[in-house]
Amino acid sequence: MKILLVDDEDDVRFALCQSIELHGFTVEGFHSAEAALLHIDAMFDGVIITDYNMPGMNGIEFLQKVKSIDVDIPVILLTGHADVSIAVEAMRSGAYDFLEKPFPTDSMMESLARAVEKRKLAVENRELKLELSGQSSPGRRILGSHPGIRDLRNTLLRIKDAPADVLVNGETGCGKEMVARFLHTNSNRHNKPFVAINCGAVPESMMESELFGHEAGAFTDAKKRKQGKFEYANGGTLFLDEIESMPMALQIKILRVLEERQVERLGSNESVGVDVRIVAASKEDLKAKADRGEFRLDLYYRLNVVEVDIPPLRDRMSDIPLLFEHFVLMAVEKFSIEQPPITQRHINALCQHKWPGNVRELRNVAECFVLLGEQKAFPDNALSVSSRDLTLGEQMTKFEEQVIRNSLEAHHGRLKDVQAALGIGRKTLYDKMLKFSLNKQEFKETDG
Repeated sequence: MKILLVDDEDDVRFALCQSIELHGFTVEGFHSAEAALLHIDAMFDGVIITDYNMPGMNGIEFLQKVKSIDVDIPVILLTGHADVSIAVEAMRSGAYDFLEKPFPTDSMMESLARAVEKRKLAVENRELKLELSGQSSPGRRILGSHPGIRDLRNTLLRIKDAPADVLVNGETGCGKEMVARFLHTNSNRHNKPFVAINCGAVPESMMESELFGHEAGAFTDAKKRKQGKFEYANGGTLFLDEIESMPMALQIKILRVLEERQVERLGSNESVGVDVRIVAASKEDLKAKADRGEFRLDLYYRLNVVEVDIPPLRDRMSDIPLLFEHFVLMAVEKFSIEQPPITQRHINALCQHKWPGNVRELRNVAECFVLLGEQKAFPDNALSVSSRDLTLGEQMTKFEEQVIRNSLEAHHGRLKDVQAALGIGRKTLYDKMLKFSLNKQEFKETDG
């Protein structure tokens, strides 16, 4: 958890930062409240320590600004003057604690430790509420308990009403459009249009007209005025899928629209104002493409106000049972067919697959399972089991081994990445690998 320390006296600020770091905290010092405010927003998950007497904005004014951003951010106020009225004003304004200079280092560390615990609890409660909101909201939902999915869901719910453009990264079939629709459905724009366009599927000659519209007579086949996607999505959300396929010439015009929020139809000299949130999606690394000169760097940074990543299905195998059941229920409703029973054999087969087509492929398997049965949905060898039925413990052990094996393979034997993906400690991972005779070397990438 990050600590921001604000004090206009360089020597004091340096000494306090050093003491805080020695106690195991990450701290960043600022010479003024104005400078610190640039690093505080609704997503700030830390604690603030600030001096009271500073040129410009004083500690009380700074405290009030912080509370207007997030009332739960703990602020510890420091002062060199024994003034009871200042202490009373600080507490009334929402200060977590008040320390009079000079104070023992232990006193500040005790106060800071309590403030950190309080902030951690507030953040955990907030994340839980966001997750419950995302899981129980009507319409499209982002399902799964993988840490990457929880972070994705919580980030979208945090920024859902902010007028910020979003860049979604993910492999083909991960559900990038579903993420865009989830953001739109849960935002204050949900009553306005959601408009999607695949930049790689529209011919380059038609793309400009599709996005910006045209006037009658603007070109040979323009018989009447046409409203473009930007205008049609006014007040709502415009989803630009496969943005990496956008022609370079059009990228300049897109950048201008994003900066000015105005469009000009082809054949017109008048600008039309648009209030639209842009959600762009890419299956490629846009920054790498920009570095190679294949995508405009300025457009990348303009789109990248908020960036979210969707983990591939092979990295979140523990979510497969939930997702498969969800897709089966959707298929049952879609086709009005009685639901076939889902057995552990089916789950084992699903967890042994590599899923190159990601969630889209899993959904297709679920629909095939409902329509045509297990023999068409699953290969025979994947459904085969030993001559006797496995006990519950044996099934769970087999599933656990496969999840760890898949994660080791996905992360090429990098144990730190596997720990983070699975949410387990180093010793636990080592013990499991020993139990299942797994060696990280066999999963490492090799040349050629």
